[in-house]
Order: sequence, then structure tokens, then C-alpha cells
Amino acid sequence: MIRKILVPVRGDGKGDNVFAHATALARRFNAHVEVVHCRPRPEDMLPFGVPIPAMLRDQLLKSTSAVSDAEEAVLRTEMMALCESFHLEMTDSPSNVTASASFIERAGRQVDVIRRYGRLSDIIAVAKPDRDRNLGANTLKSALFHTGRSVLMCPQADGTPLDTLGQNIAIAWNGSLEATRAVAISSNLIRQASNVTILCEADKPNSASAAELQAYLTSHDMSATINRIEGTGSVAKRLLATSSDLGALLLMGAYGDSHERETIFGGNTQYVVDHAEKPVMLVH
Repeated sequence: MIRKILVPVRGDGKGDNVFAHATALARRFNAHVEVVHCRPRPEDMLPFGVPIPAMLRDQLLKSTSAVSDAEEAVLRTEMMALCESFHLEMTDSPSNVTASASFIERAGRQVDVIRRYGRLSDIIAVAKPDRDRNLGANTLKSALFHTGRSVLMCPQADGTPLDTLGQNIAIAWNGSLEATRAVAISSNLIRQASNVTILCEADKPNSASAAELQAYLTSHDMSATINRIEGTGSVAKRLLATSSDLGALLLMGAYGDSHERETIFGGNTQYVVDHAEKPVMLVH
């Protein structure tokens, strides 16, 4: 079962939206949402390789620490308000009987905090990266490549109710290792869904076919239908469109090619990361 959802936050204004998505899933599984504020260490904020007089260094360290204290206070207050509005209990001792949440503070780089806490979480919820502002790409990359867990990428809410998040699942299937991992790691999510659809390209041979995946799921008491997506052009674009039409959470293996190659030359995962307007579950 899904018991713990990690939400790493910092003062970038995206935490509320990610928390709302995480809460919607937590309610389905009576899971615990652990919000971790990644507090930068004051010494990491000093200019690298630049000699600084001791007095100025002390002033900068104190100033940076004060800013972090203020940011933590704001985030903690926002967290408490969100829990109240979502009728979510704040507790450090989850009951697994009802959805709950907690807020903890950890010093260090966000990518390192995600690596530490993400590996013992069931899902990591992060904001969709903002490439124009160069925000969030490293967070998503750390969650995908350094935890071995499912990553829920959350675009900015478009007004669609989140209560049904995870009720319908669309599996992007091409027989790859990444797609196989996505199915295996997300079996609890698939099992609890009301409708599961396997999306595959029509007439494209795979190392394991959609019909074979369907049979595998059936053997594990999970039923699914097959939707062979037609058309030409970007596969990722058709996956996003079809899953949106189905009202389904898209589940897909991420970065079958390397992250760097897809970022530079393009690829299905990078297209989804850049263009998704609905939440997507990614697994590497």
C-alpha cells in the first residue's frame, strides 16, 4: 500500500499546488504526506572562491540564517492553514486509518534532502519544472534518478478537481525497461484504480506487447483495457492528449534515453515534462 508521500518544498510559491495533489492521493490510500522544507545552509550561500573578510562573512551568515528562519515560519504557517482547509490531521505519528501530514525542516541542498528522504517514501510529489525560470529541473531529476521511487509531477492546477486523481490510470507502454519498472513500482496505484488503460502505438512491435502486459495484470487481479493510439508525429503529444481525454493519470517510464540526450535532442519524456498540463506519474 501507499503509506508515505514526500513533498519537498522551498520558498518558490509552488508548494501549495504540489501539496494539494499529494493530499488528493493521500486520501485515496489513507497515507501520510511528509512535507520537507529544504533549508539552505548559510555557508552554501556564500560566493564560492571569493575571499571575504571575517566580519562581513559573519554578517552574511547571520543575514542568510535570518532569511531562512523567516521562510520556514511562512511555510510552516501555510502548511498548517492548508491542512486545516483540507481537513487533514497534522501528526508525526501516522495512523494509516486516515490521511495525515507533517512538516519537518532539514538543512542542505534540496537534491540531497530528496535523495535521503525519498528512498523511504512511496511517492515523491514535485512541481513541474519551469524551464523559462530555470526552476525545478534539478528537483525532478534528483527524485527520478536518485530514489528509485515513483515521482508525481504536478503542473500548476487548472481548476480541475483533484478528488479523482488516481481513479483512472493510463499506462504508457512500449515494452521498455523503464515502462516495466513503472508498472512494477506503481502496482498499488494500479490495483486501486477504477479504470486502467494501456496506451501503446498501433502496429509498433515491442519486446513485450500490450496484450502480454494486459495478461500479466490480469494474473495479478488487475484488469485493463488496451487503447492503440493512432496517428503520426510526436508519440508523447498523443499520449498526453489521449490520457487527458480519458481523464486518466498518465503513468510512464521516464528517460529511456539519458536525461542529457533528451534535454538536448528531445525525447518523449522531455516532451511530457515540458508540455504536460495534467499530473503525470514518472518512474525511471
